[in-house]
Amino acid sequence: MELTREDYFKRQTTLAELGKEGQDLLQKAKVIVIGCGGLGNPIAIYLATSGVGELHLVDFDTVSVSNLHRQVFFKVENIKQPKVEVLANEIKKRAPFTKVTFTNEAINKNSILLLVSKFDVVVDGTDNLKIKYLINDACVLTKKPLVYGSLYKFDGYVATFNVLNGEGDYTCNLRDAFPKIATDIPNCEEAGTLNPIVGIIALLQVNEVIKIITKIGKLLTNQLLIYNALENSQFKMKLKRNDSIDIEAIFNASSYEADNCEIQDTNLLISSSELKNKLNSKNIEIISIYNDLDKILPFNVHQKIPHKSFTVENFIPNYEKHYVIVCEKGITSYNVTLKLKERYPSLHVFSLFEGIKNY
Repeated sequence: MELTREDYFKRQTTLAELGKEGQDLLQKAKVIVIGCGGLGNPIAIYLATSGVGELHLVDFDTVSVSNLHRQVFFKVENIKQPKVEVLANEIKKRAPFTKVTFTNEAINKNSILLLVSKFDVVVDGTDNLKIKYLINDACVLTKKPLVYGSLYKFDGYVATFNVLNGEGDYTCNLRDAFPKIATDIPNCEEAGTLNPIVGIIALLQVNEVIKIITKIGKLLTNQLLIYNALENSQFKMKLKRNDSIDIEAIFNASSYEADNCEIQDTNLLISSSELKNKLNSKNIEIISIYNDLDKILPFNVHQKIPHKSFTVENFIPNYEKHYVIVCEKGITSYNVTLKLKERYPSLHVFSLFEGIKNY
C-alpha cells in the first residue's frame, strides 16, 4: 500500500491552528532525544508519528526485564538488545516520513556540544541528574531549546528551557530552577516509579516539542509544571532568570560524570565469574540492595535490604567476612560499597561489577 503524507497526517493538518504549514515545519525539523527509557520510549515514537522529519536517538543501555512495564515499545524478545536499535526499528515500522538515526553510547562532556548543535530541539529523557545538568548546560552554550522531563515516584516535572524570546534573550534553564545538582535524590531504580506517570510526562514533553516547532500555543517557559499522579493535581512554579550563574565556567570546570561502572575503582569490584567461583565459600556474605524485595535473584543472598533503609551507621561489620554487595546494574551497590569502605577501611567489601543484570 502506498502511503502519502496527506493521508497519514490528515487528522492533524485538519486543525486550523496547525494546517499544512505547521506539518511542513515538523517535516523540516531535526530533533534529538537523549535517553530511550521510560520517557524517551514514548517521546521518540510520538514525535516520529507526529511528523518530525529527522529524529536522532541516544542511549547506551540494553533492554532489561524491569524496563518492560513502563517502556512500552520494548517487548520480551528485545531483552538484552540495544534500546536505541530496537526503538529505531519500531519507529521505521510506524513513521515512514521520519528519518531515524541513533548513537548507541553514553553522552559525555567531550561529545555533547557537537552532537546537540546539529539539531533544532533537544529532548531530555534521561534519569541521571548529572547528565540532565550536562544536557542543560550544553543547550545553553549552543543556544538550543531544551524540553525537560523528570520523575520522582508519583510526581512528574516538565519545562521548556532556553528558548529565544522576542527581546533577544533566552528563557530560564534548569539552573535557574535548581542552581546545583542535588546529591540525595534516588533514580527510578532506587525510588520506584508508576507506569502511568511516565507516559503522562513523556507526552507533555512531546506536546512542548510540537509547539516549539510549529509556533502554536503557549510554551512551558519560565515555569516548571509539577504533576502528581495520586492526586491528579498540577501546579506551575514560576522561574526567574539568574544572570549571575556563569554556565560556561561551570561547564569548563565540571566533569558531569554519571554514576556508572566506567569510573568505578576496580579494587572495590568483583566480577561475575569471580563471584560464581566463590559462592560456596563460607566466609562470603552477599547483601542485596534493592527497591524491589521480590526480585528473583540468580543466587542465594544472606540479606536483602531496601536501598532507602540502608545506613552505614547501622551496619555491624564482621571483619572475618568478605562482603559482596549486589544490585540491578552495579551502580547502587558500588555506592554502598564505597560508603562502607570509607567507614571501615579494613573491611573486605566488594560490589558486583555491572550488577545482576549482566551476571
